[in-house]
Amino acid sequence: MKAEIVEGWPKENSIRISLSETDASQVNAIRRALISDVPKLAITRVNISQGVVESDGQILESVNVLPDEMLTHRLAMIPIPTFPKEKLEFFETCPVCIDMVEAEKGCPQCQVLYSLNVQGPTADSEEDTITVYAGDLTTISDPMFDIKEEHRRIPVTILSKGQYLELYAFATLGRGANHSKWSPVAGVGFSGKNVAKLNNAKNAEALFDLDLKTSDGRPIDAKLFGKGKVVDDVNTVMDLERALHQVGPGTGRDSDFKDAITLEPVEGSYVLTYETDGSLDPVTAFNLAMGELADRFSGLNEEISAALK
Repeated sequence: MKAEIVEGWPKENSIRISLSETDASQVNAIRRALISDVPKLAITRVNISQGVVESDGQILESVNVLPDEMLTHRLAMIPIPTFPKEKLEFFETCPVCIDMVEAEKGCPQCQVLYSLNVQGPTADSEEDTITVYAGDLTTISDPMFDIKEEHRRIPVTILSKGQYLELYAFATLGRGANHSKWSPVAGVGFSGKNVAKLNNAKNAEALFDLDLKTSDGRPIDAKLFGKGKVVDDVNTVMDLERALHQVGPGTGRDSDFKDAITLEPVEGSYVLTYETDGSLDPVTAFNLAMGELADRFSGLNEEISAALK
């Protein structure tokens, strides 16, 4: 198998990867590994302070509009920056904590600690409520794990006058196979790689006259195809594939178009697309998925070899 990032990607947290010399089952294995096997950090345990406190002459109560279970679920879905090179241990197998009782487990080698302390509006404030955001989480472990700027405005809950929220949150490594909060990707899919062929420029006017453009702003017309009358650029072919829906069955234009442009498959080639939640960049997620698959099949080969001796 050969893998190549399509020109112009990644774009922020999205990516397109061209895969060749492979088949659908292998590409699907990568898709499943991205969803289920790539390890990432997520908040798994939250300790919420309970009670009544006095602050600046105000009596504050530790309540808010959300049940604790819903609050912890929202915290769990916040993307936590993950750095594979830091080599954090999995909570369940951490060599420091493995022999401890459950309540005492957790150390700098296997978890990242956050705190949050937010009070509702003061009694004389014109605002009735304030919003608690993901950015209000403060890293106690290492600043590198601070919530990324792109995620800091994710809302968590709201607080009214006389309310406060104080908690400690613990993030640990996990895999999407155990819970979706540990899945770093979304919108994972793949399709066969095609080339677009211009068969009849005159009939293709039914499409060209619609004044459609590619994703990078070029007009969809005969000039896209050049002298060879074939387009093999992945991005352009995918743009053409979407454009062809405008002259397909049910549009009233298909009889004039008459398959003037056709998409022809490239044998053994696919385009994989996905985006990450921002906890990992898409290239790192892909490399980790491939590493998980390599380890899995290496272990399988060893087991088969041992069984056949």
